[in-house]
Amino acid sequence: MANTNGVSGVNYASTQTNGTTTAPKKELDQASFLKLLTMQLSYQDPFKPVDNAQMLSQMASMSTSEGISSLSTQMGKLNEQMISSQALQASSLVGQNVLLQSSTGFLDKEGSLSGVVAVGTTNKYASVKITVEDEKGQVIKEFPLEGDQMGNVEIAWDGTDKDGKRAPSGKYVLKASGNLDGKSESITTFAYGKVESVALGTATSPTRLNLKGLGGEYLNNILQVSGINSNQTTTSSKTTSTSSI
Repeated sequence: MANTNGVSGVNYASTQTNGTTTAPKKELDQASFLKLLTMQLSYQDPFKPVDNAQMLSQMASMSTSEGISSLSTQMGKLNEQMISSQALQASSLVGQNVLLQSSTGFLDKEGSLSGVVAVGTTNKYASVKITVEDEKGQVIKEFPLEGDQMGNVEIAWDGTDKDGKRAPSGKYVLKASGNLDGKSESITTFAYGKVESVALGTATSPTRLNLKGLGGEYLNNILQVSGINSNQTTTSSKTTSTSSI
């Protein structure tokens, strides 16, 4: 049994078959639209028929609406694929070191703390000095870099203090300064963090990396990925000049 609209004669409410009731449609699909259009033509005044342009306009509007709906569905699927691809890429970062937009890094009970001094390619700094501070701002150690520096200079603190003793594990800040044309200036420094796990993102929430001792960081805030093992022993004076970040 079918309930019928008294005006158009189009089945819109519900259909009952073998005691089962089907819920009414909430959206007007193409088949229902064509039924409405057919009914409209059959009930039109023969002395005032529907204008051809108006009828074509209605059909075009329906096609446009369906096209937009289809495009939205396809974009949604594409977005899901991109998120899935990003998740696979992010999962491969577990155990890797990533360069953060911060000068604060975490020193484990073993190994070193690495970073990058962003000297740049336009100026050459002399007598570049690295300063390591704890969370309270106390200077733990200072060491110089050999020669003049340009580009992005990889640095590593071996984890020992001024007396050569092992510093406790925790957060430390890497700072740098150098002489440019005889004047001492501070230089931007970034620290590496080790990825422990990945929190997969969604369409509204970006993928987050969980960094050892540093908390979470969004994947799109990572500057660089390094294969350096943070537990390797690295001398404090070792530097490598790389391309600009």
